[in-house]
Amino acid sequence: MLKKRDLHECHSLYLLMSDPDIFPYVRYKSQSYDHYVFITKQLMIQEEQGACISRTILSEAGHPIGTIDLYDIENKTGFLATWIGLPYFGKGHNQRAKEAFFTELFLEHEMETVYVKIRKHNIRSKKAMEKLPYAKLANEHNLSIYRRINEKETVYDLYQVERESFLENNKMSLADA
Repeated sequence: MLKKRDLHECHSLYLLMSDPDIFPYVRYKSQSYDHYVFITKQLMIQEEQGACISRTILSEAGHPIGTIDLYDIENKTGFLATWIGLPYFGKGHNQRAKEAFFTELFLEHEMETVYVKIRKHNIRSKKAMEKLPYAKLANEHNLSIYRRINEKETVYDLYQVERESFLENNKMSLADA
């Protein structure tokens, strides 16, 4: 379902990301294939330096269908960015990718909190996030981060996933971690 990024999948991912229904919601936007390859190389270097964690989301057949990233990693927290190509909407890939990624983040990388900022008008992403029983709306709970991500204009809702809540919901003990 997830794998470390590599340059061989850039062409497929670039074509999916370029869709006008997807492009506005992609964190690492690219106007050209060459730029997309460059950004992917940068993400791979940043991951080696511990600044981000970036994975390719795969279909059941093993084809690249999107990406999931943790960025702005600091003090065992970070922000999540996910996108999946339009042909793969509504097939459960988003939820499965998040489950696998959170498992990796909380068990292998010992993250404590993952924040997710979602544009208020992005109903599809908000509904997907709200399906996750361990995710909670954090606009008021974490007001300083909420204000920071909406510094210029109130565009985002803030969600957060806590390690303990995720592990408890998935019946994993902290001893397993």
